[in-house]
Amino acid sequence: MLATPELIREAAQAAQLERRLPRWAKVPLYRERWAAAENRGSEFGARARLELLPFITKPEMRAGFPEQFLPAGRTLEDLLARKLVELDHTSGTSAERLPVMFGRGWWNAQEASALQSNPFVAGVLDQYPAARRATLTAPACNGLTCPTVWQPQSQRTLGHTLFVNLARIPFLLSDAELARMAAEIAAWAPQFLDVDPVHGARFALYCEQHGIRFPSLRFVLASYEFVSVVHRRILTRVFGVPVFNLYGSTETGHLLMENERGEMKPSYDTAWLEVVDEDEADVGDLIVTTLSNDYMPLLRYRIGDLAERHEQSYGTDYVVHGRVRDALRAGSGRRVTTWQVDECFAGVSGVAHYQLRQSPSGEARLRYVPESTEMEAGRRREVCSRLEALLQCPVTAESVPTLIPEASGKFRLTCTATDSPPQ
Repeated sequence: MLATPELIREAAQAAQLERRLPRWAKVPLYRERWAAAENRGSEFGARARLELLPFITKPEMRAGFPEQFLPAGRTLEDLLARKLVELDHTSGTSAERLPVMFGRGWWNAQEASALQSNPFVAGVLDQYPAARRATLTAPACNGLTCPTVWQPQSQRTLGHTLFVNLARIPFLLSDAELARMAAEIAAWAPQFLDVDPVHGARFALYCEQHGIRFPSLRFVLASYEFVSVVHRRILTRVFGVPVFNLYGSTETGHLLMENERGEMKPSYDTAWLEVVDEDEADVGDLIVTTLSNDYMPLLRYRIGDLAERHEQSYGTDYVVHGRVRDALRAGSGRRVTTWQVDECFAGVSGVAHYQLRQSPSGEARLRYVPESTEMEAGRRREVCSRLEALLQCPVTAESVPTLIPEASGKFRLTCTATDSPPQ
């Protein structure tokens, strides 16, 4: 088999994992786990021993933080005073917020590494070394990447980044507020937009309705939550530039970056990825072992997302299927993921955003926000027909003016009726 650049990087990543694991095994959180793995597989190498470790989840990471990550004699206060680390918190998408500790400059470095893995994006960033971005996302996402209270533009401008919106529910933005956002972006003249897909799509529709374009734009990064074909279609149509999905989390960094072929490629410098407990469709739980954050290394972290791994002759790519807790069930008992539901909207225009909620009996209710006017009846029937074939159950649909995010500020495209709706 030809040694492609991707395969060479995969091999180098495996070697990096082997080198780092013995050191991370001394971290208090993993010390006893690693010793047990060594006893079970004394003849194995570090990588094989890793696969003997139990998974960790947010409760284990939260309990005793930060002492369970620090060597003896080190304190978080000392590290902060010496400006060696930064402290952040996750958004709390599926549970209470998780404290996160990483070395100063780590966030920007691992993001830059992920962006460079996309040749188109890398070319733009090479052409514009001081590339400006405008960020549109929920103000509750996390303390590092977006403001959480109203601030003037001068305080929302950090380096080459302008944080534009400060609204939790984008569908309730007034025309005056959207006009302010558009004027700020036009004056900033960014090379790319960094958007939560729901916030980005709502803003794009306003720009389309008012004929607003941004000539400086070269691409759009869609991140922060699941990127629907609904949102991607609007962003591509309105802004006329490539839209790329950047996937990760505050605690792990950016794990996958979409390329120009639509493949989600791993960021080899950031994490070692596994997919375990696959179902009949080869979709399983995504497991993350981080490689670049020495202050809070994560070994076999169950991130809470479903993914599908594709091993090609030239390298590996992934399909992110959405949150584990957001999966539905077909009439046959088969798991149905957010990605599988979202594929039912491929090629269907007229929807700005949606949520599909399934009852305990299996029936599902589709609520959607139309783009501008009501979706055509034929398209609505087509979507419902696709969803019914997927779920093997009846699906009803209704148009609504707005949908409410979770407390974290993120939206759920799929959920069950047993989950309390957001207030």
